[in-house]
Amino acid sequence: MEGNRTGVGRYLFNLLREWQTAGREKQIADCRFILYFKDEIPADLPKSDLFEMKLLKTLSKAWFIHRALPRAAKKDKIDILFCPAYVAPLCYRGKIALTLHDIVYEAHPEWFNWQSKADKILLRWVSKKAAKKAAIIFVPSEFTRQEVIKNYRVPSEKVVLTYEAVDSSLRFLVKDEKALASVKNKYALKEKFIFFAGSIFSRRHIPEIIETFSKFAQKRGDFQLLLCGKNYTSPWVNIDRLIEQKNSALGRQAILRVDFVADNELKLLYNACAFFVWLSDYEGFGLPPLEAMSCGAPVISSDSSSLREVINGAGLLIKNNSDTEEICQAMQRLAEDDVLRAELIRKGSVQAVKFSWQECAEKTLQLLISNINV
Repeated sequence: MEGNRTGVGRYLFNLLREWQTAGREKQIADCRFILYFKDEIPADLPKSDLFEMKLLKTLSKAWFIHRALPRAAKKDKIDILFCPAYVAPLCYRGKIALTLHDIVYEAHPEWFNWQSKADKILLRWVSKKAAKKAAIIFVPSEFTRQEVIKNYRVPSEKVVLTYEAVDSSLRFLVKDEKALASVKNKYALKEKFIFFAGSIFSRRHIPEIIETFSKFAQKRGDFQLLLCGKNYTSPWVNIDRLIEQKNSALGRQAILRVDFVADNELKLLYNACAFFVWLSDYEGFGLPPLEAMSCGAPVISSDSSSLREVINGAGLLIKNNSDTEEICQAMQRLAEDDVLRAELIRKGSVQAVKFSWQECAEKTLQLLISNINV
């Protein structure tokens, strides 16, 4: 939750916000949460008498997780330690609950962004040990549930599906043309644009998207492509250099990339884009396509892993993420077929509201409490 908030941080923030609301409305009785932080206590955290904040200043993430956190939890005599991000303290002997958002590092280590050789060994080992030890494991999709059961060989009854959802701020808005024009101007967007938002991993096929768009843009000079996300490709692909080459060949700034946009601008970009493209070979949930659908953007995504489960017929699904011809055909369909666009916008909106942070938070808390005395 510290720093620029993405995936796991947003998951935990939304749980806390829903628990804060439940506490304010007196729906939670006799609950107390101690929140431990490594570097800072974020200023925008939900404020509640339920929450006690503790800062455990440490030099490294490993020291925080495996030494400082278990010591603090033992001292505070907590009933259950909720670990929302894949791993739990190795030496902690108390009861734990664990969230596994995906296990790509176990199921397909060749697709994971390893920080070091040591990380390649330790993350898999620590995550598996945490899963074996956990009283309960939360997962965001049925796909991930089956992956955890298969790869970690844990009892199926302790792996529980709690669907994640879209932030309340990332919803379709009544078109504010001034705000939309302002954000487009900031990112040098002139007319229609295709949008991608998310970390750039090799499994997300950004070079193929760039190559496909370059072909598409030769016929559709009124379109641009905006890529939002840091480059974590491995083996490293110089995405910016590839963009420069394609822009030079097209003779215009057709493809643009930024590392990060804040949520208030992300919402506007989702709402302003002609459509959203998000391909991936493996995802535990796939939140960006759901966010795009929630904001009224038609979606092109992948017919694989959790994505077909989350999108559920509300987008155009690509069978082969490396097939630039298949991807290009999908782009052309959405650019030319207004009836299809309208139908996908309608279906996407209906699908997005099926996912609720309130339901996720209620189920998570209920199971945390029920596992205290088991």
